[in-house]
Amino acid sequence: MQQMKAAGRKKLRLHPPVAPHGSYMGRMNYILAILLPPLSILLTGRVILAIVVFLIWIPALIFSGGLTHPMFILLAWFLIFHAREDRRERGDLS
Repeated sequence: MQQMKAAGRKKLRLHPPVAPHGSYMGRMNYILAILLPPLSILLTGRVILAIVVFLIWIPALIFSGGLTHPMFILLAWFLIFHAREDRRERGDLS
């Protein structure tokens, strides 16, 4: 009888449901990759690669007039995707 009463009761939630970790951050990082690819790469946790990309990205923007920018966007998107897949394999991301 006690089990039926307990099953019938609703749990009281003190906090609103929260989106899974990384869902908002992941979307924001993809948008940031369009505007500032080196910063987006830095947020994926690849510090040295972000510095190298930044050092190449600035002159490439100046000398090519922005024609090389899509290449850096694709690089950042690939690294973001790869980082998400690594977290998913480790079980950190649902």
